[in-house]
Amino acid sequence: MIYTLIRIAIFVGIGLAIFWGVRRIWRDWTGEFKAADKARRARDLKERARPDVITLKRDKDGTFRPGDDPDKR
Repeated sequence: MIYTLIRIAIFVGIGLAIFWGVRRIWRDWTGEFKAADKARRARDLKERARPDVITLKRDKDGTFRPGDDPDKR
């Protein structure tokens, strides 16, 4: 009886260790991806603010053309 309880406790302990390890890996990876997304967004916003960048909009026929903003042309 006691050996069965010890065996169950060991399996539960191993299961919890695996769960916590996977959880930590998952959080680390998602944190890295979020940081990369923030850096990419900041770079895109900085690049979009440049005067030589033209914003293209999809026209009725599906072709991308410059927008109506005269300051960005």
